[in-house]
Amino acid sequence: MLAMRALLVSTYDLGRQPFGLASPAAWLRRDGVDVQCVDVAKERLPDQTIQSADLVAFHLPMHTATRLAAPLIRKIRALNPSARMCAYGLYAPLNADWLRSIGVDDVLDGEFEQELAAIAREVPTGSKVPPISDRVRSSGPLPRLQFLVPDRSTLPPLAHYATLQLGDGTVVTAGYTEASRGCRHLCRHCPVVPVYNGQFRVVQADVVLADIASQVAAGARHITFGDPDFFNGPTHAMRIVEAFNAAHPALTYDVTIKIEHLLQHRDLIPRLRDTGCLFVTSAVESLDDRVLGLLEKGHTRADFLEAVALCRSHRLTLVPTFVPFHPWTTLAAYCDLLDTLESLDLVDHISPIQLAIRLLIPAGSRMLEIDEIRPFIQPFDGMTLAFPWTHADSAVDRLHAEVTALVGGRLASDRRAVFDEISHLAHAAAGVPRPASRPISANRVVPYLNEPWYCCAEPNPEQLRIV
Repeated sequence: MLAMRALLVSTYDLGRQPFGLASPAAWLRRDGVDVQCVDVAKERLPDQTIQSADLVAFHLPMHTATRLAAPLIRKIRALNPSARMCAYGLYAPLNADWLRSIGVDDVLDGEFEQELAAIAREVPTGSKVPPISDRVRSSGPLPRLQFLVPDRSTLPPLAHYATLQLGDGTVVTAGYTEASRGCRHLCRHCPVVPVYNGQFRVVQADVVLADIASQVAAGARHITFGDPDFFNGPTHAMRIVEAFNAAHPALTYDVTIKIEHLLQHRDLIPRLRDTGCLFVTSAVESLDDRVLGLLEKGHTRADFLEAVALCRSHRLTLVPTFVPFHPWTTLAAYCDLLDTLESLDLVDHISPIQLAIRLLIPAGSRMLEIDEIRPFIQPFDGMTLAFPWTHADSAVDRLHAEVTALVGGRLASDRRAVFDEISHLAHAAAGVPRPASRPISANRVVPYLNEPWYCCAEPNPEQLRIV
């Protein structure tokens, strides 16, 4: 048994109980390590816990989490200079040099559990073998792991995290798991791409189902599958949700699926609905075909419209997400986005913050491959961990600032009321009249999680005040 203590830290994980702590905790505890998991978005990190740790590892799945981790990394290095410190998750390898400059020893790639366990075995000996991610870069294949059932025993209870809102006042405890990692696609703006480079890895079905069962025992009545794209491996995905439904027929779930996959695998949509899927999140990003081509999203505006009709015909809620502010945004295009969403009766499907998202260009982003973006971007900013950019039309940047201020802390406000304010603001800025509002579908309940879904976006000020 290893005579050592490990501290696993999460700063922000979209309001979900962190899979990125629970999974490596299982690997370390299997080796006899005394593991303490701390989600600082929900609980304090005492100085005594920091000082007693031999190994500290930060989970950095998002840009926001990475920014929030910086002061904690510096504090831990000052309080416990002898601790071995690691960082892992999508944004760790993207910011490897910066992380090392503030005290991190090891920066791990996407499939991190085995590597972290190997480092833990080194710590008591005082050895320091370079981790795999330092020796073999992303040009080679990432490992295929045999996963362990995540150990959530020292995390805050599920009741402290995001809940499912059914729109009729019903609130449901929600859990979170992952059936796969990585992605087969290479969308330019996606943070998965620089780490996985088109690679896709599955979590074994028995592990996923056991993880779900443990959360159901802890009170979960809805499960979010956090896979970047649930239909990267449709056979694997459907095998899991059908077994999930057989074991827990009263429970519901949600998934994330690309527009092109919804159309390609349209025969699976009724099976999603029948196994308890309440809604599908899809990163639509834009309704402008030119912008979609620059982002290499793999779908068109027409495809999005078809996917809306397809999901509606099968009584499955589609939750589109967007990056409406980018260097090619125009005031007219932004108004068109709003008008289209209203005409499709999708206003209640969309968190208001989605209408304020501004494109994030982190280190390693494929957005930097686009020649026509170069006039807009500035040198990399080590404070924001991104390449700042300014729109050629200052009116667009002003509108973004006004929409962001309008949304502010109203993430849980009435969606239609906030949408109406945004729409009036945008049409006034563009100098065009707002179309007459269309009738709202009657007797409709739109389910959603009360922690909005963010990706590929600059942090909202509210997020940076979490910790």
